Amino acid sequence: MAARIVTPMLDRFVNHSWLVGDPTTPGRKLGARVRWLTATAIVFANGVGAAVVICFALFVLPKPDGVDGPEVTWSNLGLALAYLTVAMAVGVRWGRRLVEGGRGGIRGWLDEDRQPTPEEQLRVLRAPLRIMLVEAVLWGVAVVCFAALNAVFSPLLAVGVGSTVALGGLTTSSVAYLLTELALRPVASRALATGAPDRRGVPGVTARWLLAWALGTGAPIVGLALVGIVALTDVEIDEGPLAVTAVTLSGIALAFGAIASLLAAYATVHPIGSIRRGLAKVQRGDFDVRLGVWDSTEIGLLQAGFNEMVAGLRERERIRDLFGRQVGREVAQQALAGGEVDLGGVECEVAVLFVDVVGSTELAATRPPREVVELLNRFFGEVVDAVEHNGGWINKFEGDAALAIFGAPGRLEDAEGRALRAAREIDERLRARVGELAAGIGVASGTAVAGHIGAEQRFEYTVIGDPVNEAARLSELAKARPARVLASSVTIDRAGDESARWQLGEPIELRGRGVPTVVASPL
Repeated sequence: MAARIVTPMLDRFVNHSWLVGDPTTPGRKLGARVRWLTATAIVFANGVGAAVVICFALFVLPKPDGVDGPEVTWSNLGLALAYLTVAMAVGVRWGRRLVEGGRGGIRGWLDEDRQPTPEEQLRVLRAPLRIMLVEAVLWGVAVVCFAALNAVFSPLLAVGVGSTVALGGLTTSSVAYLLTELALRPVASRALATGAPDRRGVPGVTARWLLAWALGTGAPIVGLALVGIVALTDVEIDEGPLAVTAVTLSGIALAFGAIASLLAAYATVHPIGSIRRGLAKVQRGDFDVRLGVWDSTEIGLLQAGFNEMVAGLRERERIRDLFGRQVGREVAQQALAGGEVDLGGVECEVAVLFVDVVGSTELAATRPPREVVELLNRFFGEVVDAVEHNGGWINKFEGDAALAIFGAPGRLEDAEGRALRAAREIDERLRARVGELAAGIGVASGTAVAGHIGAEQRFEYTVIGDPVNEAARLSELAKARPARVLASSVTIDRAGDESARWQLGEPIELRGRGVPTVVASPL
């Protein structure tokens, strides 16, 4: 139940436009926004760490007898306020210079609205680690300062306050890393959109979880251990303060541990969920999906890699589509599935349909070229639709003619009947929709060789044999017949129910063939 409530809230938060970033936002504007978010993250992290240290030192930390006076309290408070003011200013300025300025900083490519170089991409991914190191150095100096101040009152107090400040520094550094990673998310999204760089020296998911553990569990447990060590010494500490300290640290461990683990888990699971949803779209055939890349860990690189993979699949699908339109889908699928293509062919039984425009020479001479092309495209559009509707495919376009194959490269049930039905349908379509053009249609069938013809450098899949020649001659003959459609009697005999729609005519010796062909036309 809690996950169902918290997850949608976090989804709305991390997907908010000001946090994720808009690709159309100008780089200069985005840089200014990110600088403000980074500075706010640093100030907030230091504020949290200081509040934890002050509250723990004043109200929880057991103190040796005789050193719990106003002088000790006000001295530590004064040093805390002064040092915190200086540390915040130095931390913000130092952190911004490490991230933005110098060679490879984010400010250059953002202000210029250009793609970052690999070095600039790494600078973005390393930015949270740099900020964390800055905070660790500043709080390390604070440990020395507070230990030196309290050593004047008591060496044991110096150890206790110094340890408390060290734990505060660990908390601040961890919070600074996690918040800076969140603040820089729009810049990381824009940097990773150009590709995944080499991740040398970039912390990843492991570092995120270790910091979450340090913030929520490690620091309180170390505090408990220190209190236990003090209790084992000769220093007299009342049971009441000792119990309060143990209960407080245990409560901090439980509360902060749960929050830090939830945030770290969500930061890891959320981008993985986006990848899973993207994969589901790709499986459904949607290659236009593109993920927003905003995670600076290995998961962000996985998001970028997913986008590169989908771009490759999209390009491959585009090539497959163009290839299929050029040579026919069946031939394209066979070529893609078979890998290397061998020249030559195999004998197979096919039905061949040949369609040729009547008076193409006069058409080209009397009409503008653009008009001729538009008219031929309308003509071929009807031919292709009718052929594919009946299970065939267009093997080639020859100027104003087209050759359609039924039964190769894959075997086709009732190829002759399908070819005859396609011929009738083409004639009906052309008469009804492209009345400006007349065409002769011939259908023949028999044994032919289907395969790749040409050279290793350039070849095509085609069908060669007597049925092709016979269909072309029947097409020429059909141009002078009112029916415009002729088929060989052999094709009619091999057809199924479709043969009842045709009538046999006289035998004719076609040009180039020594054997007469009995022709047939539609009823």
